[in-house]
Amino acid sequence: MATEVLADDRALREARRRRALAAMEAHDIDALLLGREANARYVAGAQRLWTAGSRPFGPGCVFVRATGAIHLVSTWDEGIPDDIPHEHLFGITWNPGKLLAWLTSIEGLDQAGRIGTDSLTPRFATLLSKFFPSADLVDAEPALEAARRIKTREEVDAIRASISVAETALEAARSELAPGVSERHLAAVFMEAMARQGVTTPAIQRVAWISSAPRGQGPDAARVAQCGDLVVLEAAVMAAGYSGEVGRTWPVGQNSVDVATKDLYGRADDLRRHLLDACRPGASCAGLLAAYEDGGHPLPPFPIASGLGLGFDVPVVTRQLPNTAAQERLEPGMALTVSAYVAGQDGRGILHKEAVLVTPDGPEVLTSAPYWST
Repeated sequence: MATEVLADDRALREARRRRALAAMEAHDIDALLLGREANARYVAGAQRLWTAGSRPFGPGCVFVRATGAIHLVSTWDEGIPDDIPHEHLFGITWNPGKLLAWLTSIEGLDQAGRIGTDSLTPRFATLLSKFFPSADLVDAEPALEAARRIKTREEVDAIRASISVAETALEAARSELAPGVSERHLAAVFMEAMARQGVTTPAIQRVAWISSAPRGQGPDAARVAQCGDLVVLEAAVMAAGYSGEVGRTWPVGQNSVDVATKDLYGRADDLRRHLLDACRPGASCAGLLAAYEDGGHPLPPFPIASGLGLGFDVPVVTRQLPNTAAQERLEPGMALTVSAYVAGQDGRGILHKEAVLVTPDGPEVLTSAPYWST
């Protein structure tokens, strides 16, 4: 486990910056003022303050296209890449006057005709318009989305490494599965195995849940698994900023698996195959919704596909947004998770979650955790 804060690998940083610069040029953006941590890390490659939760907009990272220079708000230079000099760092302040003074001192920013931001509050929009009167403030999200949707080779390697952590921790939890084990214990085993690999940030809270438990009981009820139960292990971690996810469902007690349960597993396997087949370049994401509908499976309330990357990435495919799914097209280089979920009449359900890389030749499954089989 690393005990120091490290910047992202140079090759990873440079590959992402090339994509960011290309997206800025394509969208005619001269400078980026980024407030969202994932966007700032994509450009800068620096691990900065943990900023979970809601907060007002503040430009934590500035990227000027003309100079290629990156400027960061940071309390120290530990974990800052060596190609970002110390004089490009600015300490945290609650004084907007000092913050705007810092922005106006950045070389080339006052010459920018179009400044893109990834979020903006009315107060900050007024201040930026006052201090940069000749610049147009534009939404940078389309450019950032274009840059981030296609993963570089280095990013795919980072995603693979994150998935490896998740799968190792998942296997540790699975080895504890037995009658009488609680959801909390399985989650604790997962967290410990994840931490032993140097990763301390889970991407989701609910690691283990008994799919056959009565509805209305949350994951904090310390439910205990019994023979015949189906336990979903949904592993998701954030390693070096990249999300790795995998999901498997295991029965409790091999001798308690009846014909109905075997049939449920068969339906889940069939749905998984159809979902993976829909992950082809040029295909509409509506094909993922169709995989459920064609198999006669009700769509679950959670997304059946979502992008993998630094924080939130596209696509997000859910029953609540069918038009968005129809408009979204898969391209080579996109990485996403797909979730196959089927439920029986008794309320028990099976979840298979896979990480998939869309390649020119079709889907490449990045996850390799074993499944339960008869």
